[in-house]
Amino acid sequence: MAARLRTALLFGGRSPEHDVSIMSAAHVHRALDPARHEVVPIRIERETGVWRLCNPGAGDFPVIAASLGGVVSLAPGSGGRLLDADGREVTHLDVAVPVLHGPNGEDGTIQGLLDLAGLPYVGSGVTGSAVAMDKDVAKRLMRDAGLPVVPFLTVTPRRPVTYAEAVAALGTPNLFVKPARMGSSVGVGPAGDAETFARAVAAASAYGERVLVERSIVRAREIECAVLETAEGELRASVLGEIAPAPEHGFYSYDAKYVDADGAGLLIPAELPAATAGRIRDLALACFDALCCEGLARVDFFVDPAAPDAIYLNEVNTLPGFTAISMYPKLWAADGLPGPALIDALVGHALARHRRRPELV
Repeated sequence: MAARLRTALLFGGRSPEHDVSIMSAAHVHRALDPARHEVVPIRIERETGVWRLCNPGAGDFPVIAASLGGVVSLAPGSGGRLLDADGREVTHLDVAVPVLHGPNGEDGTIQGLLDLAGLPYVGSGVTGSAVAMDKDVAKRLMRDAGLPVVPFLTVTPRRPVTYAEAVAALGTPNLFVKPARMGSSVGVGPAGDAETFARAVAAASAYGERVLVERSIVRAREIECAVLETAEGELRASVLGEIAPAPEHGFYSYDAKYVDADGAGLLIPAELPAATAGRIRDLALACFDALCCEGLARVDFFVDPAAPDAIYLNEVNTLPGFTAISMYPKLWAADGLPGPALIDALVGHALARHRRRPELV
């Protein structure tokens, strides 16, 4: 990447994780070396989904994010031409870095648009993004690939499930309820009786019709592994980290992640036997392949403290957080790949993948 790239930074989005996206984008913006990247910040409005070009000369990123300019768009087949509302070319982009979490950004929608526009971009393509975003589909694929997942069932309006039925199916009164298509622990909550179960299902249903109900692994250790795909297609698994939520939060909730500065401790490297750590890293790479991921992913695990050999895949994030407290960049920094080098590696993969794509005929 000797030549300076005109790099679109896409952030915001029509998702409950809009604010998290802005926090992540601020850190990515700082990691983009100005000698290598001419950053073109584009904020996707929460209410309308309109793309607006931000003023990169406005100062710090929070100021940039608030300095909304004109409406812009990418046209199919444009090869990266960014157009204004009247169809005139504003600039020509070389690559896009989507820093979008949740629906309408991490689920294959933006990826499909970028594919149609012919613009290289960081992260998984349509298939990997859509599959990993949908916890129900992802867990079915992981299970079919022989990977260890926490026992689960799915609730829909056509297939309602009572607390008693869930307990009987999953073998425990301790359950976790979460939206099938959401991240950042939005809409997630524990349920230990019929009343809390009903409330948890109703809360999760606010984010989509399908709701995942899982067996709770009591006092589970939350272990995370970062996966990076190089420009040459080699997969690397990072050192492991452990999330240690503060006792008052009970689990790694949205507030523990982003609101309470003392909501959780991040332990890097995680204290695990070498054989267990090796097994988790192998499972992370196998899961990355099983879900058709590309570029990067953070793979989350539960380890049963009563049986350290009992390892369960929890979920996969194809556009993991890049905030100051986010595990993905912290794990790679601990592995000798600091922020600017990590972003360059991700952009390098995006450009190499684009060059390898067969021409459509």
